[in-house]
Amino acid sequence: MTYIYFLSSNKTAVAGQLFMIKFFRKIWKFFFKKDISKLAFSDTNTANMVNLILFGPPGSGKGTQALKLVQKYKLLHISTGDLFRYEIGNKTELGLKAKAFMEKGELVPDEVTIGMLKNKVEANPDVKGFIFDGFPRTIPQAESLDKFLESKDQKIQALIALEVDDNEIVKRILERGKTSGRSDDNDESIIRKRIEVYNHSTSTVYEYYQQFGKSYSIDGLGTIEEIFNRLCTRIDSLG
Repeated sequence: MTYIYFLSSNKTAVAGQLFMIKFFRKIWKFFFKKDISKLAFSDTNTANMVNLILFGPPGSGKGTQALKLVQKYKLLHISTGDLFRYEIGNKTELGLKAKAFMEKGELVPDEVTIGMLKNKVEANPDVKGFIFDGFPRTIPQAESLDKFLESKDQKIQALIALEVDDNEIVKRILERGKTSGRSDDNDESIIRKRIEVYNHSTSTVYEYYQQFGKSYSIDGLGTIEEIFNRLCTRIDSLG
């Protein structure tokens, strides 16, 4: 900001002019800062939010990494499993609809799932972003998610997939099965079927975001901290 001052040669007038200059500079500074803070607040809540989709096969450690990312980046973790349990447990309108389809052995329609997700996002306006855990699983779901976020001046910054070899996944889950108490953690054929379902359901969504340059694969082998550091490096590099 450049100021041009025109001062009188009269000392009294000069003093008055200097006072007015200081006064108006203070007024300008006050309002200028106020406007800037409003702009910054708006940016923080929309354009600067970090919205991620996190994929990983069963046994990849995705849940552990999601928790660490939530803590570091102050994000909200959203998984469809948690959404369904909450909505059904609280007997909400969407929860009752989902339960009705599930009891008939039918897939819950996308509009019901998306409705639950919208409720969760809109109930948390002050977070710095979201981690969508294992969702979306289909292109229509991805398109619905993008459309919803766009209506809030937001977007998905990245889809990050943890890559772990199938045999390593089987080994991990069989080991987990010794203490988890889950029968499906002790049957290799079931484990491999779960991996197959995961690969099939996520590949199309990965390709969908890849066309926008938003899909990334991260090596899921190593210690928890090593994997976490790879994730953070990728997230920090996002423009």
